[in-house]
Amino acid sequence: MGSLLPKLGQLLMDEYNLHKRVKKDVEFLRKELESMHAALIKVGEVPPDQLDGQVKLWADEVRDLSYNMEDVVDKFLVRVDGDGIQLPHDNSSRFKELKNKMIGLFKKAKNHHRIADAVKEIKEQLQEVAARRDRNKVVVPNPTEPITIDPCLRALYAEATELVGIYGKKDQELMRLLSMEGDDASKNRLKKVSVVGFGGLGKTTLARAVYDKIKGDFDCRAFVPVGQNPDMKKVLRDILLDLGNPQSDLAMLGANQLIKKLHEFLENRRYLVIIDDIWDEKLWEGISFAFSNRNNLGSRLITTTRDFDVSKSCCLSADDSIYKMKSLSTDDSRRLFHKRIFPDASGCPSEFQQVSEDILKKCGGGVPLAIITIASALASGQVVKPKSEWDILLQSLGSGLTEDKSLEEMRRILSFSYYDLPYHLRTCLLYLCIYPEDSVIDRDRLIWKWVAEGFVHQGNQGTSLFLLGLNYFNQLINRSMIQPIHDDIGQVCSCRVHDMVLDLICNLSHEAKFVNLLDGTGNIMSSQSNVRRLSLHNKNED
Repeated sequence: MGSLLPKLGQLLMDEYNLHKRVKKDVEFLRKELESMHAALIKVGEVPPDQLDGQVKLWADEVRDLSYNMEDVVDKFLVRVDGDGIQLPHDNSSRFKELKNKMIGLFKKAKNHHRIADAVKEIKEQLQEVAARRDRNKVVVPNPTEPITIDPCLRALYAEATELVGIYGKKDQELMRLLSMEGDDASKNRLKKVSVVGFGGLGKTTLARAVYDKIKGDFDCRAFVPVGQNPDMKKVLRDILLDLGNPQSDLAMLGANQLIKKLHEFLENRRYLVIIDDIWDEKLWEGISFAFSNRNNLGSRLITTTRDFDVSKSCCLSADDSIYKMKSLSTDDSRRLFHKRIFPDASGCPSEFQQVSEDILKKCGGGVPLAIITIASALASGQVVKPKSEWDILLQSLGSGLTEDKSLEEMRRILSFSYYDLPYHLRTCLLYLCIYPEDSVIDRDRLIWKWVAEGFVHQGNQGTSLFLLGLNYFNQLINRSMIQPIHDDIGQVCSCRVHDMVLDLICNLSHEAKFVNLLDGTGNIMSSQSNVRRLSLHNKNED
């Protein structure tokens, strides 16, 4: 609705010459919607599972109505503005120009008549909806202060990486399983290792750390993410491209042809391939045909997965190993949590120590993603929240992550951080579900998309919309809802969404009818649903 209100204001501008009665109706709509917008913001502060059923129905009705109204306003503005195009002023087309002007005037009159009817109909619907619900008023300030990325965040990510693998025991254990060090280095058979553990433990971070450490020892290398809804042909193409096989005909080949080509390409090469986040045993069975056990050049293949059965199917040979990912120790968890909130040397003040210990017990027991996300909510805006808010957070958290309920508990932890965001940041974060898993999202393109969608609202200080959008982007990084990607000179140029955060926002978006995804999961859209944004992830979808 935030993007609709400015459009209604635009419609009231004198240049559109609306009939006095229509102007009055539009003004009524604008005021009514401002009141409803304020009420919806208040509704949005409450997690859906705590909302009164009647309030949810009312919010859904208002949202659908605002969508329909935005369509009406957009059509009118486009038609009227389009009719204002000037023709060239040459003598030969004087009569043509006069004729077109007459047609233009007629079209405008027709458009004005159409909008009068549409506004009247929407006004009646709005009055019906408003009659079902009392109006509330609440004011939410719109931040326009320049926001920078929290300077301690980059060190924090490095710290998190260090704790889950680099320079620590974990990467040494994984290296030992790969026989890259010590007496076993002479073994040249293809060696496969599968890293297994539930979401947020740092499997990808560990695999990436080892990959960066040893990739120089190989003729060719690839690091390819798979994700929950993979297209096998795309995975095989990505491996070939990453290994350095830039053939233009790859897109035309079927899965069997791609497996054969990959098999041939790797036959006489020493390779390092990491296939990250495999969910499906059948997918792995297909891919595995490309990697011959007869390769005796010391090649290495690492897979990561959340599913123990998948990890077993990845490691069928006697030379293969499964590495079970462990949580962070209590000391490491505490260090990571405190470093995010209290970056200076003094550490955690005594008044926060007990509540921080209690939160750590509940927020994942050593899961880096949960620790950083919750800590970022307590240190939002680079200012530590008062202890009373820590106590509220503690009450809202579950009883800690366990392997059998890890997804459910992680969702609860992340949803707390989501509902801690101002409403305009929630909209911007939800929009990121249009991107498939593991996408590298260009910062500037994303910000311009937010601006084009009307999610970035002009502040009072005349700040440009792009700079305001940059503030939004930086706030999402500061709150650890998106992960920054740095360029060669250390500037943040793009971002990535952790798959656990993506899982949360896809669910929230589906509930709010914000984005409809066609991603090959078999989620069929209802023919009754009002599709506002459609993201097509699976090009084979009908």
